[in-house]
Amino acid sequence: MTIDIRTLGRVDYATTVQAMQDFTAARTQETTDTLWLCEHAPLYTQGIAGKSDHVLNPGTIPVVATNRGGQVTYHGPGQVVAYPLIDLQRTGYFVKEYVYRVEEAVIRTLAHFGVTGHRVGGAPGIYVRLDDPHSHAMLPQRPQKHVNVEASPPDFDGLGKIAALGIKVSRHSTYHGVALNVAMDLEPYGRINPCGYAGLKTVDLSTIGVHTTWEEAAQVLGLQLSIRLAP
Repeated sequence: MTIDIRTLGRVDYATTVQAMQDFTAARTQETTDTLWLCEHAPLYTQGIAGKSDHVLNPGTIPVVATNRGGQVTYHGPGQVVAYPLIDLQRTGYFVKEYVYRVEEAVIRTLAHFGVTGHRVGGAPGIYVRLDDPHSHAMLPQRPQKHVNVEASPPDFDGLGKIAALGIKVSRHSTYHGVALNVAMDLEPYGRINPCGYAGLKTVDLSTIGVHTTWEEAAQVLGLQLSIRLAP
């Protein structure tokens, strides 16, 4: 089955989450999988595992509790937020594989812009080398199947986070999703411990020298997600 891609533009966060929940609650075996691409006005979202002490100094930016996995993150203009609404039972893969495929779509999107995205063991999301975002050299901290990543904390040395992942699965169906930083005001990230990690640097494409539009980044990410999330 194909994925119905909808570009929503700037939308209210709470309204969008409610719409995702309504869509998921109402969907049947015949419902077409859908991908929403959007951006939000500035806000912090706190996942179900979130600890309030990771929100250091929100100032006037609202902090919204939400039911996705993970800790606190920031949304704002210049960030492409992708919400895949996928029936996992129909696709035939499980949540871990779903996360891998979403991350892979981000990695392929970055590759389109000449940037190498990396996974870090024990820390969902995608990272880039700060000293050389184009380097293909493997990271020593990449996930390795035979290593127990739970035992040691993630190693973010020399890295910046460019995409954050937070998902929810209900009735075998996914909502929430992934946020790719394109051309943002990154200052609000300094007021939180991003994803629960003190001092974790956050970057966007413009910071590492890639100048593109929100529309182009959304189009590339949307295409990659539709390819990677196919059954």
